[in-house]
Amino acid sequence: MTTNRLQAFSDGVFAVAITLLVFNLTVPNAASGHLWRALRDEWPYFASYLVSFFVIGIIWVNHHTIFDRIARVDRPLLFLNLVLLVWVVLIPFPTQLLAKYIQSGSDSHVAAAAYSGTMFLMSVAFSALWSYAVFSHDLLDERIDPRVARSALPRFASGVAIYAVTIGVAFVNAVVCLALHAVIALYYVFDQISTSDSPAAGAQDLPQPDQIRSPGAE
Repeated sequence: MTTNRLQAFSDGVFAVAITLLVFNLTVPNAASGHLWRALRDEWPYFASYLVSFFVIGIIWVNHHTIFDRIARVDRPLLFLNLVLLVWVVLIPFPTQLLAKYIQSGSDSHVAAAAYSGTMFLMSVAFSALWSYAVFSHDLLDERIDPRVARSALPRFASGVAIYAVTIGVAFVNAVVCLALHAVIALYYVFDQISTSDSPAAGAQDLPQPDQIRSPGAE
């Protein structure tokens, strides 16, 4: 089948996940004249909201980029996409957890590890989805050279290793861990699966200019 229904369903899930993030923000109760201080004390919620918002947004952009290169989907790819969406829609929960406990001593490490663990599993699922597509013989668009697409896998899947590192960083400093997630998001702003278009089907069979001879030339 084509990718239309998969993309439409996925877009809906992304929209729900990114919208749920804002519900982690609440209006603080501040004494008269102390609203600015109350808002300043809410910085963990604003920081985690911004990082997670851009993480989900960048995942959505890269999801679109991937399926711009995929012409059709099969049953395994549909399930791999579902596994990715499982972790995407879960992101608001560890986001709130980290925002609430980022300044809570040892609990901050557990919260940051839960956040990093969710991102790690999301990255594994995303890499598995793209890997399955590039190693399948009939899913990629005919414009895409499978060999070039496969060569981009290490760049795209490098997030798996980096997110694994953030789990360790979580037990050192939760704030640094959140900042590292922002840096990883910036890395994926750039297209890490860039591929060159292969010649259109049949174009390779066309004669080259130096092979064209006028009638009677022989």
